[in-house]
Amino acid sequence: MKKLFVALMSLLMVLTVSACSSNQPEETPEVTETPEVTEPVEGEEPAELINPENVMTHEEYMAAEVDSLVTVEAYVQATQSWWDNTITVYAQDEDGAYFFYNLACSEEDAEKLVPGTKILVEGYKAEWSGEVEVMDGRFEFVDDGETYIAEAFDATELLGTEELESHQNEKVTFTGLTVAPSTDADGKEVAYLYNYDGSGSRESNSDLYFNVSYNGETYSFVIESYLCDNESDVYKTVEALNVGDVINCEGFLYWYEGVNPHITSVTVVE
Repeated sequence: MKKLFVALMSLLMVLTVSACSSNQPEETPEVTETPEVTEPVEGEEPAELINPENVMTHEEYMAAEVDSLVTVEAYVQATQSWWDNTITVYAQDEDGAYFFYNLACSEEDAEKLVPGTKILVEGYKAEWSGEVEVMDGRFEFVDDGETYIAEAFDATELLGTEELESHQNEKVTFTGLTVAPSTDADGKEVAYLYNYDGSGSRESNSDLYFNVSYNGETYSFVIESYLCDNESDVYKTVEALNVGDVINCEGFLYWYEGVNPHITSVTVVE
């Protein structure tokens, strides 16, 4: 009887241990995450290099149709401020000058476009109010060791002649000009205007317009503020002009409904 009891007790203990073991939480095996595999993102293909064999002479460029694709090589003479990955360049070679409007350009490359730098440019020939220029263009540096700074051409005696336009965008000088009056919004005669109509201000770095007379004719000159801003010497010099002052000017022969040069230097001589 005692053996039966002991046997029964032993059986009961085994069942109890088994039950307890079955109620233990199972160990969760460590899961190693497999890193997500993504396809490599392909970048934009680099732009095709400009073909130097397509380079035109200045004469060929001037003869090309408006809106046609043109390729030219020239030397930087000055630049306007870099903005939104574009830059506007005044360029020239020994045969003539170019105005490259809003060339595609990184900020890093803009700093390298110093006067004398040789560049290869491809874009579309355009004409806007008489100004012949290259638009929607791109450029490459030409690293052949050559540099060129143009001598300013004295265009004074060409004022009022048809020949003057053939020197469009060149670096030029004008001497012995007399400051002529401009009329502001109040009808007052002044020596200069902020913006062509007087609607601007120094604080907003507006273009500065002033009239000059020579041989009885009056012409509109401008300080393009993206070229020479309100802290430049030429800007401050024009702000100090008086009607009747006699001045010499240097700049680039921009064209807008006639001669409208972007002036970079003014000297009062009388």
